[in-house]
Amino acid sequence: QVQLVESGGGLVQAGGSLRLSCVASEASGFTLDYYTYAWFRQAPGKEREGVSCISASDGWTSYADSVKGRFTISKDNAKNTVYLQMNSLKPEDTGFYFCAAAPHAELVSLNPVDFHNWGQGTQVTVSS
Repeated sequence: QVQLVESGGGLVQAGGSLRLSCVASEASGFTLDYYTYAWFRQAPGKEREGVSCISASDGWTSYADSVKGRFTISKDNAKNTVYLQMNSLKPEDTGFYFCAAAPHAELVSLNPVDFHNWGQGTQVTVSS
């Protein structure tokens, strides 16, 4: 079972930036290099939506149309950490952001049903 811990959320004005981090760990020590990671977000009263994904295989990335050109996903395998750099933030980016992982190296997906390991989330609030 992969444990995921997010950090980096907070309150920021529109146009500002935040960087979210997600540290992954696995009790048995199994390598996390073969996991695909993704960020999802959920606003009050709305369904959880995929924001970005990065696969283990070749580091393929995918972004929701609403964040393309503003958000960048990356990972540091040595630190077992996935990042989401969020620039030019908008009020509609407000929500609870979750990190997720799936043990499929070539998976590229923004569908939450494809991920079975989830963190507790971190709140991002963008004021206008």
